[in-house]
Amino acid sequence: MNAFVKEFTEQNFESEAVAAKLPVLVDFWAPWCGPCRMVGPHIDAVAEQTQGKAIVGKVNVDENAGLAQRFGVMSIPTLVVLKGGQMVERVVGARGKEDILKLLTPYMA
Repeated sequence: MNAFVKEFTEQNFESEAVAAKLPVLVDFWAPWCGPCRMVGPHIDAVAEQTQGKAIVGKVNVDENAGLAQRFGVMSIPTLVVLKGGQMVERVVGARGKEDILKLLTPYMA
C-alpha cells in the first residue's frame, strides 16, 4: 500500500475516517478481486494528488466484514465518500482515476 493511502480497519475507522475533518474516500476491496487490483493504482494516484485536501483509505472486506456490512457493500470494488462522518457518495465497480477524482473533488475545500 502506498504511503498516501491509509489502511482502515474496524479498530481505527471511527477515529481515522468518521471523525476526520477532511472528506474521506474509502475503497472497499479484497486482494483476490481482479477489478479491485485494477483500481488500486488509481486510488494511489488520487491519494497522492489530493494529499492535504482529502483522506484516502482502503478497507479489506475479508478482514473487516463489519465495516462492509455497515456500508451495505455487496460488490467490490465499492467506493464511498464520507463528509463529516456521513456517506455522501457511493459507486460500485471499477473506476479510472478521473472518475474517482470527479467523485471526491466536490467535497474538498
